[in-house]
Amino acid sequence: MMKYSVVVVDDHTLLSQAIEGMVNTFDKFKVLYTCKNGKEVVEKFLASPKNVPDVVLVDVNMPVMNGIETTEWIVSNYPNVHVMALSVEDADSTILKMLKAGAVGYLLKDTKKEILEKALLEMMDNGFYHTRNVTTLLLDSVSGKNARNNHSFKENEITFMKLACSELTYKEIADKMFLSPKTIDGYRDNLFTKLNVRNRVGLVMYAIKNKIYTP
Repeated sequence: MMKYSVVVVDDHTLLSQAIEGMVNTFDKFKVLYTCKNGKEVVEKFLASPKNVPDVVLVDVNMPVMNGIETTEWIVSNYPNVHVMALSVEDADSTILKMLKAGAVGYLLKDTKKEILEKALLEMMDNGFYHTRNVTTLLLDSVSGKNARNNHSFKENEITFMKLACSELTYKEIADKMFLSPKTIDGYRDNLFTKLNVRNRVGLVMYAIKNKIYTP
């Protein structure tokens, strides 16, 4: 069975090894390698395409190149890689900085093993994973300014945005809209560019803020 590849980035070796051991017990995930900071990630990614994983679990506070800088670099250069923060930092400002940098998930290091596995699975299926607290934080951080009037959308784009706010995968959205996955990818990419968002989380936040979707 094919497994999703994972890279763990943490400057604490013992903790990094513990996370690696835990992830390797999951049915659908396998750790490719570990790094001590973002600089090592950059070097590994650039050295070979085989070093680029499906998922990066990254700490926030690291020397040389921290988690926020690392996330920004990965998202800018390898947008198909899913970045999830795994940190002891629980300050709202830190969480928002990581999400704005492009992380599609944020978990604390005291998260239970089964929650981490669930988060990884949902992230691969839906494009993101957020706890209720993080979702609330995101909504509270959204400006009250209504930007919808600055954009015009096709009917299918509106339908896609509403469905993107659900737990459906992109493939399931394609089936529901009777369109090909490639067409759905096109809607997604066009909306990301039009709305200047990095990922599905940003799209969902836009849809909620502008009342395109009501939770």
